[in-house]
Amino acid sequence: QVQLVESGGGSVQPGGSLTLSCAVSGSNFSFYSLAWLRQAPGKQREWVATIENNGKTYYKDSVKGRFTISRDNDKNTLYLQMTTLQLEDTAVYYCKQQRGSTHYWGQGTQVTVSS
Repeated sequence: QVQLVESGGGSVQPGGSLTLSCAVSGSNFSFYSLAWLRQAPGKQREWVATIENNGKTYYKDSVKGRFTISRDNDKNTLYLQMTTLQLEDTAVYYCKQQRGSTHYWGQGTQVTVSS
């Protein structure tokens, strides 16, 4: 069974940094791409970044240059390093892994950016 558990969320001031982690249980972690998504209050969930199994990365335009997605296949862990955080980055952040037609989600971790 595949389970994803996020951690690392918290409250920071604008301009601050946080690193999120997503621990993934289950076999063949390295075979599949992974993604981070977020949902702000009153808004739909939106895609933030993806890392493919070959390490290629993709980012939402508004986070390019500020966020870095990475993975450690030895630790079965996905990361999202977030710098220069802005008020509009406030959201619950989710990690996701798609295996075939099944999407596996974590429970989410809250990131709050406020002054």
